Amino acid sequence: MKVVISGASSGIGLALAHHYLQRGATVAVFARRGELLQELSMQYPGKVFPYALDVCVAAAISAAADDFMARSGVPDIVIANAGVSIGTLTRHAEDSDVFRHVMEINVLGAVHTFQPFIAKMREARHGRLVGIASVAGFRGLPGAGAYSASKAALISYMESLRLEMHGSGVKVVTICPGYIRTPMTDINPYPMPFMLEVDDAARRFARVIERGCSFKVVPWQMAIVGRMMKLLPNWLYDRLFAKAPHKPRAQG
Repeated sequence: MKVVISGASSGIGLALAHHYLQRGATVAVFARRGELLQELSMQYPGKVFPYALDVCVAAAISAAADDFMARSGVPDIVIANAGVSIGTLTRHAEDSDVFRHVMEINVLGAVHTFQPFIAKMREARHGRLVGIASVAGFRGLPGAGAYSASKAALISYMESLRLEMHGSGVKVVTICPGYIRTPMTDINPYPMPFMLEVDDAARRFARVIERGCSFKVVPWQMAIVGRMMKLLPNWLYDRLFAKAPHKPRAQG
């Protein structure tokens, strides 16, 4: 099996890389922190193809994709996992740049990750394109305008991509995690129900990917929470969530 994972230097991406590597897969890993990718490569000699890059730079991903496919062949699974979560408040002018940064990584980063592989995967009539979204994309959350908007956009983008790939033999899988214990959630100053350990989450994600589910919330309890949030009328949703604690804004 050949797998490509973006955002693979920590958190969910790293856990997914370990999961597939432990099962004998060859894995291409994309992330900005090249030293962490090299550490992973040293743990699995000959099985890891590390590419230090920024998913916002399409040309860098295209070059990495061409190199990986020339050396290993067309991937079976491409996982667009790279993402950031930063608190934002629209009333602060300086947060405009943060909004742009979050949208570029969380949405365009997925587009850039998939694009170089699609033609070859269609030719092979096989594979999975996987986007890691979030239940935060179901409704807007206070102090998380950029993150909620980016994940909502990613969910819609993945649906469009699924329609575009219909009949090609390539399945498009959208995974919406709830709370996963990673450095991204460690800074959240509020309760996080149904928290999953990252290795457990990776195993669950892999099962979803193997089955080729078009859309899945993990864990299932958060699917119920997400449905309830979507059904709430605006007046009640506003009353319940307007004063919810916020993720910290970017510093500096």
